[in-house]
Amino acid sequence: EGDLLYMPTTDPSISITKARQVLQQTDKLIKTFPEVDSVYGKIGRADSATDPAPLDMVETVVRLDTDPKQWRTRSMHYWFDDAPHWLTWPLHHTLWPTQQRLTMDELVNGWDDGDGHHPGMDAVVRFPGLGNLWPMPIDNRLKMLSTGIKSPVGLKIQGPDLRTLARLAEEASAILRQVPGTLNAYPERAFGGYYLDINIDRQAAARYGLTILDVQDVISSAVGGMKISTAVEGLERFPINIRYARDLRDDPASLKQILIPTPSGAQIPLGELASVQINPGPPMIRSESGRPESLVYIVPTRDVGRYVADARRIIAQKLALPIGYTLAWSGEFEQIQETNARLLWAVPLTLLIIAILLYMATQSIFRVIVVLLAVPFSLVGAMWLLWFLGYHLSGAVWVGMIALAGLDAETGLVMLLYLDNSFERFRAEGRMKSPSDLWDAVHDGAVKRIRPKTMTVAAAFIGLVPLLWAQGTGADVMRRLAAPMLGGLFTSFLMELLVYPVIFYIAKSTTLRRDRSAITVGDFT
Repeated sequence: EGDLLYMPTTDPSISITKARQVLQQTDKLIKTFPEVDSVYGKIGRADSATDPAPLDMVETVVRLDTDPKQWRTRSMHYWFDDAPHWLTWPLHHTLWPTQQRLTMDELVNGWDDGDGHHPGMDAVVRFPGLGNLWPMPIDNRLKMLSTGIKSPVGLKIQGPDLRTLARLAEEASAILRQVPGTLNAYPERAFGGYYLDINIDRQAAARYGLTILDVQDVISSAVGGMKISTAVEGLERFPINIRYARDLRDDPASLKQILIPTPSGAQIPLGELASVQINPGPPMIRSESGRPESLVYIVPTRDVGRYVADARRIIAQKLALPIGYTLAWSGEFEQIQETNARLLWAVPLTLLIIAILLYMATQSIFRVIVVLLAVPFSLVGAMWLLWFLGYHLSGAVWVGMIALAGLDAETGLVMLLYLDNSFERFRAEGRMKSPSDLWDAVHDGAVKRIRPKTMTVAAAFIGLVPLLWAQGTGADVMRRLAAPMLGGLFTSFLMELLVYPVIFYIAKSTTLRRDRSAITVGDFT
């Protein structure tokens, strides 16, 4: 997206003053990076009833510089750096430069070059008790709407008792920090808030002729405020409220001095009619499906699917759940499961459609099977290039592989067409009398037509190569879409040049021997 959203989670008991200090300090540290254009932070909720963000929720929009020249570069090292200069020079000045601009991932997590390790934003903006998250703004909003989790992976613990949920969340986060690939595991604090409890003594109030409602009305007016009028400015209306000054209501001792008028005209301090004390409690009670729950926010550094599989196994071994408590994994993991469920029928359906179209074009089951042989060979190149680039399997990668199957069918059909045309031409000219004639026909179709086949593959290859070096908005998805197609095209093209002619020669030689046997038997009869 070109921007970042810094969303740390802190203790819910944090004061407004301390929260403001944390916000200012984090914004100042983020702005020290030259790649950052502007920083705008918000703590708590906005003036909107639809944004119930607690005070411990920080949201800082980090606008990154859109000019790539302002981004720092890092030294790149490759396996061929020790080769002779005449060999490394063209490689360094084309596909593998010695200096490369930082990526967003390196800016957040740090990078290594010849000068050593350079810390990223996550390491620089690190405070005790502050769990860092660095999503992208729009992507994060969509994920929070669909899964309710602001981190890539979340563990939901559900049960009846809030204190037990808080304990289980702490234990689970400690266990998850030991799982390989965990950058951060931070539990959402179920406790840490404070409540002002005023318990009215009914008997004491009755002695003075007061009801519970009489006492509550005074407390509501003195502490919460009472609307006495409305200010009008043009078309705007503003309520005018009145209540005690802050120094008369900012601690239990001051609240006990609030005077309650009685029917006899006397005024009694609130401390004579009620107990006033501050008690700890949950600042927010989160629930799902009617059950209270506690969350553990998790930021993994490796493939989410395999990470959740390992984390689930370790949690099952080390975390003892009481009766009535359940675990559920959420976040990107849910989306991955939904994507996998769709791919279970999308991939076979794609191959089936390709097979039907090939059969309609060739009218031969054998030719369909030969063309589809390119698919497993192309997967070899796709997997190798994904490994070389450090990409994990994702939705974009699978879409690229589905598109690769279509390209395989196209290039394979072109190769088979040239082999068939050469074979039919030789047979029409009466030159298909021996295995050597068949070999000449296969050679003619495979070798003498290599230029048009290469042009067919090169057109798709050259069109996809620039996507690997894309740096704009959405480039992450496009690179993962193009990588399997490029790697698969390369290996499938080699396979079609080397293996297709051999398969065609074996199949046609078997057919020719069978035809000769049929002719011989017919002559003898």
